[in-house]
Amino acid sequence: MAAIRDRAAAESTKASVRVERALQSSRAWFASQAARIERADLAPDLAQNIGSLRWFRGAATFLSLSAVALAFWPDFAPLEAAPAVRLDDQARDEFRSQTIQPLALGGDTGTRMAATALVRPLADAPERPQLEATATFGRGDDLARMLARQGVGKADAVRAAELVAQAISLDEIEPGTQIDVTLGRRTAPKAPRPLDEIRFRARFDLALAVARGDDGNLALIREPIEVDETPLRVRGTVGGSLYRSARAVGAPASAIQSYLKALGDYEDLDQALQPGDTFDMIVSYRRAATGERQAGRLLYAGVERDGKDKIQLMRWGKDDQFFEASGVGEQRSGLLAPVPGPIGSRYGMRRHPILRYKRMHAGVDYRARYGTPIVAPTDGRVTSAGRMGGCGNAVKLSHEGGLGTKFCHMSRIAVSGGQYVKRGQIIGYVGSTGLSTGPHLHYEMYRGGRHIDPLSVRYVTRAQLSGAELQRFRSTLEALKTVDAGVALEEMHPTKPIAEEPLREIDRIALVAHHRRGG
Repeated sequence: MAAIRDRAAAESTKASVRVERALQSSRAWFASQAARIERADLAPDLAQNIGSLRWFRGAATFLSLSAVALAFWPDFAPLEAAPAVRLDDQARDEFRSQTIQPLALGGDTGTRMAATALVRPLADAPERPQLEATATFGRGDDLARMLARQGVGKADAVRAAELVAQAISLDEIEPGTQIDVTLGRRTAPKAPRPLDEIRFRARFDLALAVARGDDGNLALIREPIEVDETPLRVRGTVGGSLYRSARAVGAPASAIQSYLKALGDYEDLDQALQPGDTFDMIVSYRRAATGERQAGRLLYAGVERDGKDKIQLMRWGKDDQFFEASGVGEQRSGLLAPVPGPIGSRYGMRRHPILRYKRMHAGVDYRARYGTPIVAPTDGRVTSAGRMGGCGNAVKLSHEGGLGTKFCHMSRIAVSGGQYVKRGQIIGYVGSTGLSTGPHLHYEMYRGGRHIDPLSVRYVTRAQLSGAELQRFRSTLEALKTVDAGVALEEMHPTKPIAEEPLREIDRIALVAHHRRGG
């Protein structure tokens, strides 16, 4: 048995060797054939050696392969299949009416029929008796020109503008005002439609209409709107955020900004406002009987604090300056900080973070996020604005008293050379242009053309009321403080009709005609 197993193993080994040899032989044959095909060069570049034997051989290969490809071109004939449903002639005709085929056949399929010889064209196509549209008065627009764009004839457009000018100056029409325009029936086929009526809100307290009366003439109709101008007084407790606390009790966002600025000019905000203090602001406010509301400028800013004197500031005078209750005007304890951020590097010698050697740091670096607004520390004029070497985008300002300031590394500049800026006005935005390692503001100050430490400059500007003017100021302040908080936020109850009876007969006729049409 062992001899039989040995013989079988030997035979198996011989068979494996024969298979391996056959595989090696086939590999060698295929390699030789591939080499012969490569040497044959059956597909040469037909753009080279045109006319040579090699070129003709390549052309023959190209034509042969093209013939083989055309011989195996598939047939795309549609397959015949039975319809899903059995259709009769009536159903097939209905299907045709829903396809694009009626357009090709002149609309003579299905239920649609083309015009025949029995159809006669209308002499005059009917028009709508009135057209109503709403136009928007654009910036720098002209009332007559705007009406002409709406299809109003030139004579009616000019006449309507003249009538409106009797009530208000046309320059007082604010951009964005919505004007309702109604056009009547044409008097002739190609004539412009006559103007029946225009109506718009000319002012907060006045609506105007130009309407055509029964006599065919246009007339102006004034519609006064009752307006209540009780100031808006807002009081509340300062919480974690004055802005959120004031907005929660109905204060306009613009009034909150003015309130903070007025207090900041009088006293350091960190000391003036603390959580638990009571803020008090009064804003000019108007309510119309038609429901519109309009907030104006801040009139009064006050703070009530436990254990400390009250802060009472009221706007007064032609310069719109805030005066405290004693009659002392706006007090500035120093220049405004250009950005509301901490100081990262002060004035003096330091190792430059990029150049890696010590040199004079002729300014103050404020840490601030990218895009933070940069404001002018005081009134001044822009002497230059643009790219300034290592400062990147920068702005230079000149101020009274021989002071000058410079703001570097801006991401965007908001002023131009020669422009005058006011204290607190935005002149640019924090960036990282020039020699900068990250977003921040490099702020420099000069006196007489020489660098000085910006943190060393402080000054006070005050104004004092006296005599009769001081008495008028105090009486106005007392009257203003009698306004109850939140009264202006209540719904207004009109005490007189919105529209008054016109004085002229032609206005009365036009108003009657307008109300007959349901106006």
